[in-house]
Amino acid sequence: MIEITAVGGYSEVGKNMTAVKYKDDVVILDMGLHMETYINLEDDDDDDSHSLRDLTNTGAVPDDSVIENLKKKVVAIVPSHGHLDHIGAIPFLAQNYNAPVICTPYTAAVLRAVVADKKIPFSNEIVAMEFGRKMKLSDSITIEFVNVTHSIPHTAIVVIHTPDGKVVYANDFKLDETPTFGEKTDYKKLKELSGRNVKVLILDSLYAGTDRKTPSESVARDMLKEVMLNTDTKGKAVIISTFSSHIARLKSIVEFGKKMKRKIIFMGRSLAKYVAAAESIGLAKFSPSVEICAYKKQMKKPLMKVEKDGRDKYLIVCTGHQGEPTAVLTRLADDKIGFSLQRNDHVIFSCTVIPTETNRKNRASLEKRLLRYGVIIFRDVHESGHASRQDHKELIELLQPEHIIPAHAGHDKTKHMISLAEELGYKRNKTVHEMKDGKTIML
Repeated sequence: MIEITAVGGYSEVGKNMTAVKYKDDVVILDMGLHMETYINLEDDDDDDSHSLRDLTNTGAVPDDSVIENLKKKVVAIVPSHGHLDHIGAIPFLAQNYNAPVICTPYTAAVLRAVVADKKIPFSNEIVAMEFGRKMKLSDSITIEFVNVTHSIPHTAIVVIHTPDGKVVYANDFKLDETPTFGEKTDYKKLKELSGRNVKVLILDSLYAGTDRKTPSESVARDMLKEVMLNTDTKGKAVIISTFSSHIARLKSIVEFGKKMKRKIIFMGRSLAKYVAAAESIGLAKFSPSVEICAYKKQMKKPLMKVEKDGRDKYLIVCTGHQGEPTAVLTRLADDKIGFSLQRNDHVIFSCTVIPTETNRKNRASLEKRLLRYGVIIFRDVHESGHASRQDHKELIELLQPEHIIPAHAGHDKTKHMISLAEELGYKRNKTVHEMKDGKTIML
């Protein structure tokens, strides 16, 4: 019998954490932050450390007390990829478990950077495992990673093999046939798993109610190319903000920036962190052709050069696409870091607004301030990294799981995954199960 406990990410978006128990062994899948709450705490300055008490009291980390009786049985913590809603709680909670953290190489590099930032003791071993390998965790549990496309490199569908069947964890993915960076989804491996006793599929349900196939990153690249190369930027500053972890997008931005014959500057701590992680494992190369400024004190000199040499000789890529109050773009809008925006400068948001109350409010406030300068704003130059309903359908039909558990959302979104499963012949509460944080199911 396989026992699955929804620790976080089943009643709302964020705080992803799942415990899978077979006999006397437990594997934890993901250990993430609630990003809206965390952003409200975060200071994107030279120090963003927070105590576990702060994060627990505000609900920024999962409440792992629901698996208190399982903690000594945990044999591994296995994050699926390097986004903070999947790994961000590891520096704070992993100390409660005498277990290694096993993840893909880029996820491991990002996690090491995140741990170093927190400046708190961390004794769990971080083990990088390549795609195509399996790792035996106990006499009855083996794990493997299947490559899948997403908006961050080295995202994995995690497969837990047990004698009673496989648990397949696909929590953040898209099925991109033409990615601009990295490998395509490993359909060969997924087909090998199909029909071979897949006991349960735990599935990202964020866009289960959007009836389409999520467009490829190559579509976003074309959108970006149009805005960067086919608009009049002579004499104008061009400032772009996107997800710091989106290495594929950043590579496209750099490529087009070079075609614009502009020197490129990355500004912001999170940008510096994710780029350094990619470079540390040879995944991508940005420096020295890109100047990288992590901290405010490092930004003053390059921005003085922009003013001196000409604003149309540089491309600024910075943090702040969600309007975070202390991120670089917000500081630019507030004229706080030594560079003044001017009429007709271009500000490109290569992202969408993540639909939370805080983000909507922050972004609206930021745009209002930007527009006071008379800048030209380009919005939504982006395609999502999350699967939509047709992608979900394709994966379910490919794997043919015995059970489905919708994840990564509350009822407002998981209800759409349940309806899709019912369309495919699954039965509510029998073979498709709506979980809530703190609940356990036996399969």
